[in-house]
Amino acid sequence: MSGHLFVIAAPSGAGKTSLVRALCAADENIRVATSHTTRPPRPGETNGIDYHFVDRATFDAMEQDGQFLESALVFENAYGTSLSAVDAVFAGGGDVILEIDWQGAAIVRERSPGLTSIFVLPPSRDTLKHRLEERGQDEPEVIARRLAQAIDDISRHSSFDHVIVNDEFDTALAELSEIVRATREGIERRKRDVAMLVERLTR
Repeated sequence: MSGHLFVIAAPSGAGKTSLVRALCAADENIRVATSHTTRPPRPGETNGIDYHFVDRATFDAMEQDGQFLESALVFENAYGTSLSAVDAVFAGGGDVILEIDWQGAAIVRERSPGLTSIFVLPPSRDTLKHRLEERGQDEPEVIARRLAQAIDDISRHSSFDHVIVNDEFDTALAELSEIVRATREGIERRKRDVAMLVERLTR
């Protein structure tokens, strides 16, 4: 790999997608390796940009053929990052960021131990619930499931190199950009102490 590999994960609704989009818009040297998924597109999503939307048979065939760097099942939908998508970004001379869940992050960490991993936390459970409702994409029962799953997701934060609290978006984006810059320059950054926040989010 000629560039750096970044992995970013978060509970649903924490805002990682918005952060990644803003980072890539501001930094031409980092790009997302677009994942494949079997879930249907949400309003406003574009095939090949937000995700490669495929049916389950196609996904399973790719998985059996060893085409994925990582894959995971989330809410009955399969997600995976293809090796070709990662290679295409590296071939262009840039850094790669993978927007995946903690399960996928664990797989990639085993296969690429030199990566930089980032976990995004919401400032509170009320904020997380509000963001999920504000998207207007899920029924109340789905939102309830996502909130329940978020507790388990948040408990995985300690396995990541860096933790960002997405309270004020611009501040969180600046912190994400600083993590990328420090990684490129080989600068060590202390891991943020979020123990008290995690306790409030998960109790």
